[in-house]
Amino acid sequence: MIHSLFLINSSSDIFLEKHWKSVISRSVCDYFFEVQEKAGEAENVPPVIHAGHHYLINIYREKIFFVSVIQSEVPPLFVIEFLHHVAETFQDYFGECSESAIKDNVVIVYELLEEMLDNGFPLATESNILKELIKPPNILRSVVNSITGSCNVGETLPTGQLSTIPWRRAGVKYTNNEAYFDVVEEIDAILDKTGSVVFAEIQGVIDACVNLTGMPDLTLSFMNPRLLDDVSFHPCVRFKRWESERVLSFIPPDGNFRLLSYHVSAQNLVAIPIYVKQNISFFETGSSGRLDITVGPKQTMGKTVEAVFVTINMPKVVLSANLTATQGNYTYNPVTKTLVWDIGKLSQQKLPNLKGSLTLQCGAPKPEESPSLNIDLKIQQLAISGLKVNRLDMYGEKYKPFKGVKYVSKAGKFQGKGLLEVCSVHFHGQVIANTSAQISHCHHGAFH
Repeated sequence: MIHSLFLINSSSDIFLEKHWKSVISRSVCDYFFEVQEKAGEAENVPPVIHAGHHYLINIYREKIFFVSVIQSEVPPLFVIEFLHHVAETFQDYFGECSESAIKDNVVIVYELLEEMLDNGFPLATESNILKELIKPPNILRSVVNSITGSCNVGETLPTGQLSTIPWRRAGVKYTNNEAYFDVVEEIDAILDKTGSVVFAEIQGVIDACVNLTGMPDLTLSFMNPRLLDDVSFHPCVRFKRWESERVLSFIPPDGNFRLLSYHVSAQNLVAIPIYVKQNISFFETGSSGRLDITVGPKQTMGKTVEAVFVTINMPKVVLSANLTATQGNYTYNPVTKTLVWDIGKLSQQKLPNLKGSLTLQCGAPKPEESPSLNIDLKIQQLAISGLKVNRLDMYGEKYKPFKGVKYVSKAGKFQGKGLLEVCSVHFHGQVIANTSAQISHCHHGAFH
């Protein structure tokens, strides 16, 4: 299946490679570099690249390309999922999946890759099993290994590897038995020039942190499970139970894991927490322009929108900005051409407005594209989709654990589109807004 794996940094340097079946020359990555150069941005690189007698299947995580070399026909999504498992394992072991962390722990990295793939085929990918096979790094263990010459590989095979539930290790014991679930959502929307919603949908996941003794059998139910479309589960979830009753029944892995990912389609009512009205125009005569932006709360269900930041990437011809903000402060960096407006909290009584003039470079052609606009914000104690966890029941063990839930919603891309209009006096440019918002609900609530 996977013959080789190359890790490539943002400077197009191969800083780590691993081969399983046979050594494949680094020159195979030349195909990848050609496609990368044509793509421009890292996010635009196609996940599957044909390279002569090979196929290069890649992902981009934390400014690192994970490029796998395939010689035979393989389902691409299968390889992509495995590469994401590799990146998440590095994150779990080292605290971050960065080039420096991988180089600092290169021995453990090779040990992990050797256990995760057997002759090119996935073997052990669950964090529980890997941590019994390969001990996570710490200062004391590193010192002992350097003195004694020993490695991090365990001497015995994990008991869970041979059981019917390989995702959970045996003999788990905790003094405090706790189970937490984080509902994390991303909302994507298209807004028109007045701030009205044209299209909106939500991508969400439920991450779990389960520290329970023994072999608990959990059942998680929702108040409105019909909201969820296109659901993808962890292997521990009993799919037939979900199909028939719309409840999650599972024996959980030990520690942190992703229980499921889901999609809330545009057919459901997706609440947008804010609206943005923008008007940026550049005059044909003279070297000036005008900017007028208003931000206001929308469908916040009585919650306060906090920590609002508006970032505008201005065209290169904009030299300075002379603006007046009715709320908060703004700064303009003439080098990066970035305008940042720190608003703070939004209120229904007074809508924040940023208005004023822009100074352009003399003799330069007027901008042909509208500037991009990004928004960051937080809303405490609010779940955007309306999804709510009803209760969590545990079977198979006699103790009573503490159970809690936390909601975190993050906006993906808010795109506001407006038509460009040119008249004899001046040029009107409606902003295309790529909003990156963050709406956080950090409240833990106990189940009953």
